Amino acid sequence: MTVLFECTYRNERYFGLGLPADDEPLRLTPLGGVDLRKLLLARGDVAVLRAASGTVTVPVGERDAVSFRPPLLPDHPGDAMVGGFMQTHNVKVDADTPSQPNWFLKGLGDVLRTSGEELRAPAGAVALTEEAEIVLVYVTDDDHRPRYVGHTFGNDLTDIGRFRRNRGHLSYAKLCDAAVAPWLFLDEPPRHVTGHVTIERDGDPHWRGEFTTGVKALHYGLDAIMSELFSHDALLAPGRVHYVYIGADRSSFHDGFRMTDRDRVTLDFTSHGVTLSNTVRCASPALAAGAAERP
Repeated sequence: MTVLFECTYRNERYFGLGLPADDEPLRLTPLGGVDLRKLLLARGDVAVLRAASGTVTVPVGERDAVSFRPPLLPDHPGDAMVGGFMQTHNVKVDADTPSQPNWFLKGLGDVLRTSGEELRAPAGAVALTEEAEIVLVYVTDDDHRPRYVGHTFGNDLTDIGRFRRNRGHLSYAKLCDAAVAPWLFLDEPPRHVTGHVTIERDGDPHWRGEFTTGVKALHYGLDAIMSELFSHDALLAPGRVHYVYIGADRSSFHDGFRMTDRDRVTLDFTSHGVTLSNTVRCASPALAAGAAERP
């Protein structure tokens, strides 16, 4: 299993291989003019590229100077789409379950946040919840074909309260930032993923719960729902990167917990060694500034 990541260090772009441990130096390879998206579409070997380019070692004491990026994120936010499916898991199946799950759009590439960054949500959110999910990554080739290149893990922050209040408001409920791990696993989507969630308030743990996800937990066939999604030409601009969140197990909301502004949410995908930790901010500075300027 190969894991690829990108980062910035001393104002230069690099990539690396493997899941780096917190207490070990980082081995990075200068990205130069290499387009990793095109390399993966051509089934190029990133390990060979690393060997040919040499590496830079970042000491443990300088790890704070490294800024990790969402995997394969284009420089222009409009070249990426972030979306996903809802109510895909077997534990959520009921008599009203449709033959094709509802798809939603969270936004463009600038809604993605890595661990340590704030997750923005509307100030008027009804009831926010975390959603620990697998994130599939696709790159659209020059022939308008979306090509699966790997997967990572994320938190699809959702105003589930708004959706529960009005089932027609799924699109609004999903317009929150999404956390994503920088690690791109270059293999098939995992069948079984386990982990736990911790939500802290004012520095103290207030809720903790387990989750299970993975292809095996889905009610739908993954190939079928992705084929349906990508049958729409409007999504298939060449070069576009798609981040597809494929649904979540039960969350803190289903246990009666209500998330508030400045809560810190940590998702530990224990089975795969990935952790995401973000603070939730229930505010929209851009909207607030605009409202203040209107007469």
